[in-house]
Amino acid sequence: MTLRVVLADDEPLVRERLRALVSARGDCTLVAECVDGAEAVSVIERERPDLALLDVQMPELDGFEVLDALGEEDRPAVIFVTAYDEYAVRAFEVNAVDYLLKPLEAGRFNAAIDRVARRPGSPRAASDPQLQALLDELRRKRGLATRLVVRDGHRVSFVPIADIDWIDASGNYARVHAAGRAHLLRETLKSLEARLDPERFVRVHRSAIVNIERIVAMEPYFHGEFVLTLRDGTKVTSSRTCSGRLREMLR
Repeated sequence: MTLRVVLADDEPLVRERLRALVSARGDCTLVAECVDGAEAVSVIERERPDLALLDVQMPELDGFEVLDALGEEDRPAVIFVTAYDEYAVRAFEVNAVDYLLKPLEAGRFNAAIDRVARRPGSPRAASDPQLQALLDELRRKRGLATRLVVRDGHRVSFVPIADIDWIDASGNYARVHAAGRAHLLRETLKSLEARLDPERFVRVHRSAIVNIERIVAMEPYFHGEFVLTLRDGTKVTSSRTCSGRLREMLR
């Protein structure tokens, strides 16, 4: 089987080295090179490679944000490329996610590629639990988010957390309402809630999170529930189990 490979790194010399290492193998074909994370998202979605070689630190989006923007079902197998970073390397090793250290060594590169090639079935990592565990761990370590990475077709953009009015669930995704627009985020509401400031955002229902600064009216409903009117006119009903926390925050 020939692995279709996309590489993404903002350093020309590293891209040149990776290109040579990929070309030296008979079981790999380089289908695209990217110079930043936003380009990598578009290229990976378009080309659907078997493997992505992702620099950890890139302009616009880093390697982890690239995978966040793609979502689990669109992710190829991944090998991270990084300068030495003690925490990142430890996180990769604990979660059994492969990585390459700069400067790149041919032996280490080939060993990593061999592990991908030996995976049973498709090497694509759509349900790779080790990779997802790494991303979840890094989200926790990074603390509260200041922006969200969203996609509109092949375009990647950012939504500042301060612009968010409210968020609702859309299947396994979260729909973010901000500045008059709705953005579908390939992340569950539960995962997203953990990255938001609990002093500003409150879960008012199992399928809705509201920015309390956007609430302009709160009317009693049935059985301890409330109807919230937001600044943009949106009405959201809070559940009885969430109403206590809501009243506490508004006080």
